Amino acid sequence: MTPSNEQAIVLISCKDRRGIISAVTDFISENDGNILDLDEHVDPTERIFFMRVAWDLATFKLARKEIADIFQKKIADRYQMNWVLHFSSKTPRMAIFVSKLSHCLYDILGRFQSGEWQVEIPLIISNHEKLQEVAERYDITFRHFDITKENKVQQELRQMEILNELNIDFMVLARYMQILTGNFVQAFKNKIINIHHSFLPAFPGAKPYHSAHDRGVKIIGASSHYVTEDLDAGPIIDQDVVRISHKNDIDELIRKGKDLEKIVLSRAIYLHLQHKILVYQNRTIIFD
Repeated sequence: MTPSNEQAIVLISCKDRRGIISAVTDFISENDGNILDLDEHVDPTERIFFMRVAWDLATFKLARKEIADIFQKKIADRYQMNWVLHFSSKTPRMAIFVSKLSHCLYDILGRFQSGEWQVEIPLIISNHEKLQEVAERYDITFRHFDITKENKVQQELRQMEILNELNIDFMVLARYMQILTGNFVQAFKNKIINIHHSFLPAFPGAKPYHSAHDRGVKIIGASSHYVTEDLDAGPIIDQDVVRISHKNDIDELIRKGKDLEKIVLSRAIYLHLQHKILVYQNRTIIFD
């Protein structure tokens, strides 16, 4: 069977019980669906079941608008599932938040322009005007919000308005040097991806590479995570490290660190776009 251009993708978590996989696959098979990918995992400590299944909709009997309601009644209610349904034909809309550093922004826009990702980028938001010309070069709306301690709440409300007006699905903080308020984070739970300039939780602060250099470390890292109200403590999506030596000065650490930040952030965005991340409590299940 040749797959159609559209797939349905379901992410599931629930208490582990016998028969869950069979129930889900039977639901798909009985409606003439063709399973294209299935990955599952059981947490051995808490006995929580996690699953991602994707199937072709070319011959599926149920209309798109019927799938969620029938799946809920026939499968999800029986196993008390937390679940979400995605369709591959829906192109997510991503907003990028930046400040002055441009390396992650250029990497994201390059992957977008080359067609590497199925995504729309209708908006770039910044607390500085420095990168406006980059947005204009890519014909993306740029909105500048000057943020101070006194106006942060008001400015975030304005940001949320435009995000909702443009139907933004998720956001990427591409070295956005502002701490988001709890209200903002809660409004977009598990929809804000951040890149952190270290292998969390090491070397926090404004000059992590200087701290790492002073300590004589042999690796530096980067971590991408969903943003929560606890600063830099959200569910980690991806991490990586690169080796360094005593021959590397601070400039070389920064160069290597920026390269790593771009790679780690791009991998996190790709996983999010592919619906391969399931957040449970404060950690992530990353499906193959």
